Amino acid sequence: MFDSNVFGWLHLLVGWLLQPVTWGLFGLLALAVWDIGVAAGERLGGLSRWRLLAPAEVERRARKRLDRADLIARIGPMLGLMGTLIPLGPGLAALGEGNVQILSVAMRVAFDTTVLGLLAGVIGFALGRLRRRWYDELLDELEATETGEAGDEPALAL
Repeated sequence: MFDSNVFGWLHLLVGWLLQPVTWGLFGLLALAVWDIGVAAGERLGGLSRWRLLAPAEVERRARKRLDRADLIARIGPMLGLMGTLIPLGPGLAALGEGNVQILSVAMRVAFDTTVLGLLAGVIGFALGRLRRRWYDELLDELEATETGEAGDEPALAL
C-alpha cells in the first residue's frame, strides 16, 4: 500500500522542507527579537512622539506593528510543528530498523524546533497584547484631547 512511487516522492519533498523550516524559525526569532527592541523604544518614549500625529496615522502605524506581532505569534508555532513532524518520519523508520541513534537525533531536532516555534509564538503574543493596550490608551488620550479642544464634551469622561 505504501510502496508507491508517489509516497517516495512525498517523503523526499517533505524531507527537503526541514532546512527551510529551520531557517524560517531562525528568521522569525530574529524578527521577534528586533520587534522587542522596537517595542522597548516605543514604551521608553517613542509613543510620546506619536501624540503629535493625527489619530488616523497612529492607527495606521499601530495596525502595521500589531500585524507583525500577530504574524510572529501565529507563524512561529506552525513552523515549530512542521519542524517537529518532519524529522519524526525518518526517526521512526530508523527505530523500525533498530537504529536508535538516528531516532535520538530526530527527536532532538523535533523538540528543538518545537521549543523555538513556541518561543516565537509567546514573544509575538506578548508583544501584540502589550501593544494593543498601549495603542488603545494612546488613541483614547488623542480622542479625549480632540473632544476637549472642540468643546463638545469634557476631556475626561468618567
